[in-house]
Amino acid sequence: MIALSLAEIAEVVGGQTHDIPDPSVLVTGEVVRDSREAGPGSLFVAFVGERVDGHDFAAQVAEAGAVAVLASRPVGVPAIVVEDVQAALGALARHVVARLGATLVALTGSAGKTSTKDLVAQVLGSKAPTVFTPGSLNNEIGLPLTALTATEDTRFLVLEMGARGIGHIRYLTGLTPPRIGLVLNVGSAHIGEFGGREQIAQAKGELVESLPPAEEGGVAILNADDPYVRAMASRTKAKVILFGESGEADVSAENVRLTDSGQPSFRLHAPSGASDVTMRLYGEHHVSNALAAAAVAHELGMSADEIARALSEAGSLSRWRMEVTERPDGVTVVNDAYNANPESMKAALRALAAMGKGRRTWAVLGKMAELGDEALAEHDAVGRLAVRLNVSKLVAVGGREAAWLQLGAYNEGSWGEESVHVSDAQAAVDLLRSELRPGDVVLVKASRSVGLESVAQALLETGAEGEVAAR
Repeated sequence: MIALSLAEIAEVVGGQTHDIPDPSVLVTGEVVRDSREAGPGSLFVAFVGERVDGHDFAAQVAEAGAVAVLASRPVGVPAIVVEDVQAALGALARHVVARLGATLVALTGSAGKTSTKDLVAQVLGSKAPTVFTPGSLNNEIGLPLTALTATEDTRFLVLEMGARGIGHIRYLTGLTPPRIGLVLNVGSAHIGEFGGREQIAQAKGELVESLPPAEEGGVAILNADDPYVRAMASRTKAKVILFGESGEADVSAENVRLTDSGQPSFRLHAPSGASDVTMRLYGEHHVSNALAAAAVAHELGMSADEIARALSEAGSLSRWRMEVTERPDGVTVVNDAYNANPESMKAALRALAAMGKGRRTWAVLGKMAELGDEALAEHDAVGRLAVRLNVSKLVAVGGREAAWLQLGAYNEGSWGEESVHVSDAQAAVDLLRSELRPGDVVLVKASRSVGLESVAQALLETGAEGEVAAR
């Protein structure tokens, strides 16, 4: 964070200083909420959780070098006491962002937010110092904490914004007002919470409503291929840039294909010119993500050649998102177990099919959460798609939703023993250990709550030990 005195922070957040002998002391380190991350010069934010109260760690962080605690009550060490810690954290982030003068890019969407955010950050980072959301810390706590990691030399701040209801993104844009807003898509993720795609579109569109008008530099970057997103152009006074396959798109791709390893290659077209891209990421769905990142970069002055070069060099920065690892015995494990929704599940299956040409493919799939009344139909559709893509074996893991996945496969006209329903992750591991052969490709994917990353990890540990190769 940019250096601020405790007195200035107290004024910004409307707090009272307690046990602070010298209010002119500067916070020169990070703003943290995890006591284990506290260090010299840091500010510790004490949240009260369901199981842990951050205030109980005040003495520990002081010993580690934290100069103060942002707290809701006195804690016996230097502290700034406020009525609402979360609101105070947001006010501090808003103050720092205003001081920075960096260009703030915010993005949202039902699927692909984190992968696209990582691409935007890497492309812009090739041009100038860039700070971006780590992983999926895209809520009312993670977003201000990310903004507070920016320093005086930060030129671009790239923030992912999530929403679980109307008003959430409006709140986040109030903390960190963007100049450029990117909306990727309106899909089925969290449809059970929102109630329908129209409500999801209403929530996601709050991002473009927050942008400054075009004459003040506001830019809305919208997916021309998603009618819900395309319609958001009427909800903003910012300049509108479209990306996608549509003939209306300002940034598009032609000659899209997948390499033999499943990595997308295409010719990028932007207002500044055209250039060829071959990505290091896996799956054709990353083409749309790349076009979104290219549109942002174009608006910030990068040429088509610069953008294409950066996209071709960009990798995956976030764990368990199409992480591809080849074991010593030749088995390829694709760990995409961080989360799942119908759109990302189908994209991952298509990537598996592309990667597995001439090889046996395994889809180890589990529940997609928060789909409400759409759950049965969506799980059934994923099972059917696995059959249409000629996936060699579907392993459906878990309870009712997994049964729906397998049912979809059967109803599509398959499969005998080519699909199987197992009760839990360990059962899936046992099955795979007994049946995998060198050269097989295994995709592991489900909603985060299912915890299927343990399957991928077990398979990689098995390969490292040489058990399959020995058999």
